[in-house]
Amino acid sequence: MSPSPTSAGVTKVAPMVYLASQSPRRLQLLTQWGVTCELLLPDAAEDAEALEAVHPGEAPRRYVQRVTHLKLLAALQRLQARGLPPAPVLCADTTVALGSAILGKPATADDARLMLAQLSGRTHRVFTAVAVGVFQKEERKPVVYQEVSASNVTFSDLSADVIDRYVATGEPMGKAGAYGIQGLAALWTRRISGSYTGIMGLPAFETANVLRQAGLVLP
Repeated sequence: MSPSPTSAGVTKVAPMVYLASQSPRRLQLLTQWGVTCELLLPDAAEDAEALEAVHPGEAPRRYVQRVTHLKLLAALQRLQARGLPPAPVLCADTTVALGSAILGKPATADDARLMLAQLSGRTHRVFTAVAVGVFQKEERKPVVYQEVSASNVTFSDLSADVIDRYVATGEPMGKAGAYGIQGLAALWTRRISGSYTGIMGLPAFETANVLRQAGLVLP
């Protein structure tokens, strides 16, 4: 954990969490908020993608809450198995919903084109769940704090040519709904209602709440 000066000239230790996410955007945001992160990523033997399977008839909000909780539990088990020093573990997951339909990460370029065509000229919802788990002293089960951010995003009409050129950049791959609001997709985003950082993948307000509940002192 890295020290930082306070206004009184007293050295203060920056809050530290284990981040169970490969998202560079989440790492960037946490660092920007003054949180020191150590990555806690799955082993090669772990099937992390299987946790993201959608249950039949599952509502988008319920889906993102469930997946985030499962990923957090897996990360907490990882923490114990590796014998790492105790610290809060943070996990998050984002999904895009068009009505009740869940648009996850595109598996292929054609998947990305289809998703973007569905979102063209329409308003969709972005749900991001964030959860923090921490082992209390002498307790074998972790305490989990979780919140969900919900935002509305409206795209302008996207021509087939615009979609093709965007997919060719590679930006849609690995992103829920096949776009990144912090990237080129901002050029055709007409309106946002909600949390911009939540649409990026880690909602600032909700993240601060769960970190404080877990006992971290934020700047």
